[in-house]
This record gives sequence, structure tokens and C-alpha cells, in this order.
Amino acid sequence: MRVSCLQENLKRGLSIVGRAVATKSTLPITGNILLATDEGRLRLSATNLEIGITCWIGAKVEEEGAITIPAKLLTEFVGALPNDRIDLTLTGKILRLRCARFEARMNGQDADDFPPVATWESLDGESASVTLDPEALREAISQVVFAAASDEARPVLAGVLLQIGDDEMTMAAADGFRLSVRRLPVLERSGDGPVEIIVPAKSLAEVGRVLADQDDPVRVAIPRGKGQILFHLSGVDLVSQLIQGNFPNYAQLIPTDYASRVVVNTDDFLAATRPAAIFARDSNGIVRIESFPGEDLAPGKMIIRARAEELGDNQGEIDAVVEGSEAKIAFNAKYLTDVLSVIDAPQVALETKSPSSPGVIRPVGEDSFTHVIMPMFVTW
Repeated sequence: MRVSCLQENLKRGLSIVGRAVATKSTLPITGNILLATDEGRLRLSATNLEIGITCWIGAKVEEEGAITIPAKLLTEFVGALPNDRIDLTLTGKILRLRCARFEARMNGQDADDFPPVATWESLDGESASVTLDPEALREAISQVVFAAASDEARPVLAGVLLQIGDDEMTMAAADGFRLSVRRLPVLERSGDGPVEIIVPAKSLAEVGRVLADQDDPVRVAIPRGKGQILFHLSGVDLVSQLIQGNFPNYAQLIPTDYASRVVVNTDDFLAATRPAAIFARDSNGIVRIESFPGEDLAPGKMIIRARAEELGDNQGEIDAVVEGSEAKIAFNAKYLTDVLSVIDAPQVALETKSPSSPGVIRPVGEDSFTHVIMPMFVTW
């Protein structure tokens, strides 16, 4: 193999696929990155057997070849090089890298021993697929993945449910204390009937990271019978194993009515919650929220407070439009800041029925996102 490419392109490619490198594995070669020539480009691949990422970068290919190199060594060395051309030459299992006045030799392992990583081109015709807007998908991912469980005690809750119809895809995540549901339009669809799968939240988070600089539509394929999902982006393919199991019936967890609906400015709500969260750290994370309708022509108000018995207390007040009666409810401060941080709408609505019933947060003027938070039981 004899290949030349720019340092900044190779550095970027390594940072993308590096997220899939195995840190602990019974298969040592998964700690490597595969470098291979591919139709005039350099292909980089990494996998931890649960997720695989392939990235293509522009290169001048003089001689075909492939090798795997330890990921940490390759990534750190390339990152330390100047922004110049890098020449890669493979002799046997030794890869030589030259850049400006720097040179290194790295011992590799045979590319044939590297686990296969599926790409869009490797798929057969037995795949259901959809095409999605990249910005809508990125926003949807950010609004659901944080609500998935972080531990593996219940594997299905560490994933995100994807329900794919002809015109719409719904994403849902829950950890037993909160639930996020986001709907987004499908631009194109192939395959008959609805598709329902559970994707690891960690895999979707990686898709979200790669989407940060993507403008082209994203194609998503679910190969039949393989238990995988593949995201095809511009210059990047990401494949992930699916989670087997039955996701809870989340629709029955969403309250259908409320006694109080409070509309507030999203930024104001978040700004009042953050200082309260400081005091809440020493009181089981509890933030108390009270809302009061306005009298005569005066606006209503929302009060956000927290107290730590040994340290003190905090209170913030913001204007609100209150529909219905006065309301009291307490939430975990982190759960509240998590959801408010991913809502871009100027205003948000908090719907509550009682202090012991779940609260529902929705962006005002948008019906594609719904978030449910279980209350914390406190004495007022």
C-alpha cells in the first residue's frame, strides 16, 4: 500500500472511527483501526463488535493494500503531526508514515483478521430503509438519548425505540423515571409494513455526533434477519447491533389530561432551575415548583425553589401564563435541566394534574416532542 493524504483529513477520520474502538475486548485486534484503499480513497474502520464505524477520506492511491494499526498509537501520532501531507507506505506488516520532517514505523496486524464491518455498499436487497433530514435526526437524537437508562440492568431501557411508518418515525426512550418521545418526518421509505426496533442509546449518540457537520439526507437501513441497523451519511457509515426484547408501552405513560398548564419562557425556566439545582445537590436533587394564575391584568408566576437543611435555600421567580388552578410539584433537578437544555422553542409548557402525578413538558407551538417526568414526593 502506498497512499498520500492530508494530515487534517486523516486526523478527522481517525477521530470519527475512534469512537468505535474497543477499550476492553477478548479480541485484541478490535483495539486496532483498519486502513484500506477503496476506489481511490482511504477507508478507515473500527469496531467493538457492538458498533462499527467506517469513514472514507480523500487520498492519492498509488498502490492498493490494507493493514490494521493500534488505534491509540496511530491517532496520537497523527494528531501530533503538522498540517501537511502524510505519506503511508506498507511493507509486509509494517506501516511507515512520513509527514514533513517526521517519520514513524508502526507494527500492524493482518487486515484479514479484522472483524467485518458492514457498509451501505455491502448490503443486499433484503433491507428496509428510510431517508431522513440530517438536522431533524440530529435534534431528535439529542431529545431522546439522554432519557435512556445508563446501566444495563434492563437492556431494553438502555436503548431507544424506533417505530418507522410510511411518513413518520417515532423515537422513544425511558429509564423508569422519565420518558422522551420525538416524532420526525420520513423523506423516503422502502419496504412494506411498520418497523419497530430498539437501538442502543450509545450508538445513536455517536450518530448524533457525526451529524454535527452533515448536510446531505441520511439513509437508514435495517437488514432483515441480521439484528443490525446501518446509518449511511456523507463519507461515513455507522452500523450497530440491535437490542432484543420488548420496549414498554410508553403511550400509556403519557397523561391525557391536566389540572394546570403553565407556559413560560424556556430560557427563563432553565436559568431559574440551574441555581436551584446547586442547593438541590444536598437534598436528593429535589427542586420544588409552584405556579399561580395572575389576578386582574397581572401575569401569573412560577416559583422554583430548593433547600438543603444544613446549607440554606434558594428561590427564583419567573412570569408565566397559568391555565387552570394553582399547582405544586417537585422534580429531580438534573432531569429538569436535561430536558430544558434540548428544547429550542422559545416557550415551553408544563402540564400537571397533582403533586403525585407525572409532569409533562412540551415545546409550545410544536407537537413533535413530549417529555414526561415522574414527580418526587416531598412535604411542602
